[in-house]
Order: sequence, then C-alpha cells, then structure tokens
Amino acid sequence: MSRLRIVVDRLDDWSPYYPTEDLISAADFLALESSAPDKTRDATHVINLCRGLDYLETGYYVSLLAQARGQRVLPSVETLNQLSRKALIDLQLESLEPMMRDLEKRGALSGDELNLTVMFGECEHEGLGRLARRLFERLPCPLLGAKFQKRHGAWRLTRLKPLALNALQGSDQDRFAAALNRHSRKVWRTPKARRRYRFDLAILIDPQEAMPPSNKSALKQFIRAGRRRGIDVSLITRKDEGRLAEFDALFIRETTRLDHHTYRMAKRAEHEGLVVIDDPQSILRCTNKVYLHALLAARGVPAPEGLLLSRDDLANLPRKIAELEFPMVLKIPDGAFSKGVVKINSLDELKQEASRLFASSALLLLQEWLPTDFDWRVGILDGEVLFASRYYMARGHWQIYDHSRPRVRSGGFTTHPPSEVPKAVIKAALKATRLIGDGLYGVDLKQIGERVVVIEVNDNPNLDAGVEDAHLGAALYARVMDVFLKRMECHATLPR
Repeated sequence: MSRLRIVVDRLDDWSPYYPTEDLISAADFLALESSAPDKTRDATHVINLCRGLDYLETGYYVSLLAQARGQRVLPSVETLNQLSRKALIDLQLESLEPMMRDLEKRGALSGDELNLTVMFGECEHEGLGRLARRLFERLPCPLLGAKFQKRHGAWRLTRLKPLALNALQGSDQDRFAAALNRHSRKVWRTPKARRRYRFDLAILIDPQEAMPPSNKSALKQFIRAGRRRGIDVSLITRKDEGRLAEFDALFIRETTRLDHHTYRMAKRAEHEGLVVIDDPQSILRCTNKVYLHALLAARGVPAPEGLLLSRDDLANLPRKIAELEFPMVLKIPDGAFSKGVVKINSLDELKQEASRLFASSALLLLQEWLPTDFDWRVGILDGEVLFASRYYMARGHWQIYDHSRPRVRSGGFTTHPPSEVPKAVIKAALKATRLIGDGLYGVDLKQIGERVVVIEVNDNPNLDAGVEDAHLGAALYARVMDVFLKRMECHATLPR
C-alpha cells in the first residue's frame, strides 16, 4: 500500500540523481482526476519537492490535493501555512532557546550568525544534528533553510523557509540523496521488492534501554511474522519521528511515559492516520496510577483498598489513614518496573517517604499491602487473552523487581495456557482492559485465596522471547501482526 511519489516542478530537476519510477512532475500530479484508474493515485506517501510552496502556488496545490486524495504528504498544508507566518513558526519552535544555550555552552555555536540547511532532519554541521532534527520534527519539510542570529546575548531564529531542490549544488546534492535515502528506503527499492509488501510498520525502540518491553529475539520474531503477512517491519528510534508519515502503523516497544517522546510520537502517528499500538489514549489512561485507581473504583473492578494523598494531607495523616492498617504500599503515579513503590511499616515512615515522593508529584497513592509469592500478568490484545504468566517475587524481596542493589534483580516466571488460569483472574483482567481500549495491555493481578484484585493495567507490556511466548511460541508474534494487518486493511478502505 505504501507507494511513494516524488513530485518536482520539472523532471529535469531530478537529473542529478538516480532515475526512479516514483518521480512525477507537478503538472502530471495535479492533472490526475479523483476517479482516474491511474496507478499513480495508489500512492499513499508523497514527497513534495516543488519550488513554489507559497499559498495558492503550484507546490501548495500539490500538498493540498495530495491530502484531499487521502495521501500523506511532506510537507503538509498545515506545515506550509505555518512556514508562511512568523508567529506560527515561533509558536512551534518556542522550546528552542534552552537547546541553543546548551549548544553554545558546548561550543557548537560560534560568532553571531548561523545558517543551517536541513535535509529531512539532517544537517552538515557536526554537533548540530539535534537542532536539525528538532526543526524537522516541529515543521516537517524536506528542505529547510534556517538562519539564527545572536542578539543581546541570546540566539534567535530569524528566518526559516523551504529550499528549492534545483538550488542544491555539488556536495549538497550528495547529502540530499543520502538523506532522502535514509528517510525513505522505498525510493531505491526495485519494483519486485516493492511488490512483496502491502503495508509498512514501524517498531519504536530505544537500543540503550536497560529493560525494554521486547528483547532482541522478540523483535526479530515480530519482523519475521510481519513480513510473512506482507508487512515490511522496520525498527525506528526517537530520531525517526519525522519519518512517521512513511508508515502505515506504529508499534511502540519502548517504555512509555506522558512527558516523553513515546507519547508525542503516538499522538503524531495517530494524527497522520497510522494504526498505533499503544494509542495515546491508552498511554494516558495506563501510565498514571492515580487515574487507574479512580477508574477501577468508579467501575466496580476489584482493586486493593486505598486512598489518594495530597501534599495538604501530610499535616493530618493519622486521621486520613485511620481505616487502613500497616504495612501499606505508597506509590508515585507514573512508576514502572516496581520503581517509585515503597513499603510503609509505620506512621513515621509514611511521613518520611511521602515527603520525599511529594517532591515529584502532587498526589500519591496509598494502598493495602497484599503479600503473595507471585503476581499474575494477563496479556490482552484486541479484547482477547494473548498470554498469561506468573511473575514471582525477587528472592528475599516483596516485589518482582528489586532495585535496592546496584544491579536490578527479578524473580522467575511461568507462562500458562489461558485455560489453566483461574476464571476470576481472566474475568477481572478483561473487565479492566475494556475500560481502557482495544490495544495491547498487561494486567497485573494478585490472588489471595478466593479474592482477586487488579493491581494495575500496563499499556506497553513485556513481550519477550522465552518469557511471554513460552506457551504460544511463534504464534504469539503472529497474533500481534494479524491484529495490525486487520486494522491496516480496515484503514485502507476508509476515506481519509
């Protein structure tokens, strides 16, 4: 589905570069009728390299009609409108000042003026790659010319405008070809290779993450399962945010947070019309334990007894916790992997730990302590059980992950067929996720005798080779890719 079209004013503008069947002139592109059976209209991605990008000029109409035809175009009409108005540029780039100060401190800026050519988020200046990516992420345009000036001791963006392809010369042409190649591998694919895949899926990862949601073996399994279904699966990082429009779907395999690029990229991908797992709404609802506590209580889902604490409650803790008994568990709203979760054994300890944690959050969650040998983790995808595992507590510790030592320790695991899991556990897990959405979730539950409670719902659960796939094996990855395929096929038939 993800066929690419590169639009130029005249085909001669492309003469310095390798020939490609993806090329089309602006006149031919604009002449296409909505009902025409021309294969060019099958393109879902358009790179607009026209010179006249001002309002109502040829290049502007290329982006306008591409969007009207349901195609993802770079730059979009919204980006062109912002680039035409200095106030909107300033609004988009208001966060640049701290970066400029940091770059100057590092010695990356010198003199009083900087001219930067940005090609698909890349630039020729060593040390300024982060600045180039930020410009492209905020205002995605293939070729941008930026001018910065130092005035009254501070660096300011004084000009930002699209650049013309035919203005590039010599080494700039080489850099442009390399940047375009990295930005979209589809440009150089042979027709035979392109026909192998119907859709393109990006998996967002952080290669440096110590405890990622999927290990390397699992990622390879996702790629293999996707390609068997006609999905070309690519691994991307936060540096590829500007490339999201190239894909049909985004699968986040990096630990998510709200004030983080994972949430921002999920929002952007959703705005671009991609299938996203997990979607921004799921991230919003799952990452904050305060929200989940209130949601589960309001909908009658069994959860540990507890209450919310605000900073004002520090002065009246004995009255506030009168109906709870020690020990208890104190949690920050957005902790993960057992971080920000503290066992409380006394009132004095509660005062001390609450004062410390209130430095990072206005609200804390205080819950009853429910000691068990293991937690159930039920994986739910598209409203159906994907896996069920027992995660055992780290040896000599009351949590699955023990962060008290320099090296994080964790307990063992067992993975079971859903039919072997107590029905009350499965029922509670499904009930909890129906309140969140239809994405991929990991529900953590405790079972104490006949009592089953939901501890939390994770929007980005681990899917590791050798752990969560211990029962299904390769079928686990196939089921995930089948859901993506179903949703991408559905998206492809909807009018944009």
